[in-house]
Amino acid sequence: VASSEFVQAAAAQAQSLGPDSSGGPFDITADELEVQNKACISVWRGKAEALQGQARLRADLLRAVMAVKPGAPSGGTGTGACGDLIRIEAEGSVFYVTGKDQRVRGDAGVYDAAAESVTLPGDVIAVQGQNVLRGSKMVFNTKTGEGRMMGAQSGRNSGARPRGVFYPSKKQADSAK
Repeated sequence: VASSEFVQAAAAQAQSLGPDSSGGPFDITADELEVQNKACISVWRGKAEALQGQARLRADLLRAVMAVKPGAPSGGTGTGACGDLIRIEAEGSVFYVTGKDQRVRGDAGVYDAAAESVTLPGDVIAVQGQNVLRGSKMVFNTKTGEGRMMGAQSGRNSGARPRGVFYPSKKQADSAK
């Protein structure tokens, strides 16, 4: 059962999970919720999903980590001891989706509220329309919508470099004829 402390913490200043979601509330759901009041952590298990505007972060497990408010009783669990969201950690079958037809899948993920970024390591696949990127780590700026894909290795003959397949838009293809 969630305490009023967690509800207040979740309602604290909401950062931006996606380019078009700044300032909106977070909506987190899962099959099970565990609240660790002393640590200001909530663990959402089973088809967990965090939504804000058109952006969503889905995983088998989401761990929301909140700041402990200054002046809160040491190790206390009093109402209001937790502050703003610091990060959301995602584990297992991680998907990050924005409203701009952008989808990214990774082995794990971290939404960093202060940096306004989502980092997905592991076997990462990013899709926008028909275009596909693959790599071993992607960092996505949730405010600007810009991303960076990295590979596990470098060098011309390395198979672990970022790779992309891009299709021209129909308009571009028709004008090239």
